Amino acid sequence: MRLTSIHTYPVKGCHRLDHDGALVQPWGLAGDRRWMIVDADGVGVTQRETTRLVGLRATVHAGGLSLRADGQPDLDVPEPAAGDPVLVRTFRNRKVPVPALPAGPSADAWLGALLDRPVRLVWLERPTRHLPAGESEHDTGDQVSFADAYPLLLANAASLDALNGWLADAGEDSVPMTRFRPNLVVDGAPAWAEDDWVGRSLRVGDRRFRAAGPCDRCVVTTTDQETGVRTKEPLRTLGRYRNVRQKLLFGLNLVPVDSGPIRVGAPVVIEA
Repeated sequence: MRLTSIHTYPVKGCHRLDHDGALVQPWGLAGDRRWMIVDADGVGVTQRETTRLVGLRATVHAGGLSLRADGQPDLDVPEPAAGDPVLVRTFRNRKVPVPALPAGPSADAWLGALLDRPVRLVWLERPTRHLPAGESEHDTGDQVSFADAYPLLLANAASLDALNGWLADAGEDSVPMTRFRPNLVVDGAPAWAEDDWVGRSLRVGDRRFRAAGPCDRCVVTTTDQETGVRTKEPLRTLGRYRNVRQKLLFGLNLVPVDSGPIRVGAPVVIEA
């Protein structure tokens, strides 16, 4: 088994970046979801609310972020160096708000024009817990980015092939892996082998991870990540074949054990 692709999403909900290599940090991959767009209540705005986010291209650079989108001038956003933090939540029902630094009025206006609504951009200076301890079967630890719940998401290429087989049997179009917005994609394992990895350790190259549990999927998987067009698949088919206790499962949540670099092509080993 080997690592076939690496992806980050600098602003939560934005278009992906593809990498040949990345740095694993305690809260996930370097540059992944340290920025988030929030509404007037300080709640994260994601593709669940607006598919316009597929058109947001964000690139991390030393000391800041560059934003691009069709029809708008490029904007460079420096990491906020000081200021009063604001309390934000990744979802409205999250009970643990976290402090983040506002990016400023220029970024807010730029994103407001893109999304056609008042929003703010914030930066997570210090990754921290935003799920109550003990809420999940396998705890995320005290350091998490603006990811939904866990630092990283791994997907198995063979499982996507199996899902696309079910879609073909139903007369539906296949879907690409980008629909599931993983950080790491592996191949060389049987379809759904990741179900048996929960609670175990994985080694990707020289880096170790803890398999924290399967990922429950939402409406974002029905959104074409290039066009923003939304359909009923693959959620409808996941509901038919991968519905476990009212959760539609695809992918595996990971928590880093080690920090350091990983690269595409690295061997992936499941340990005890």
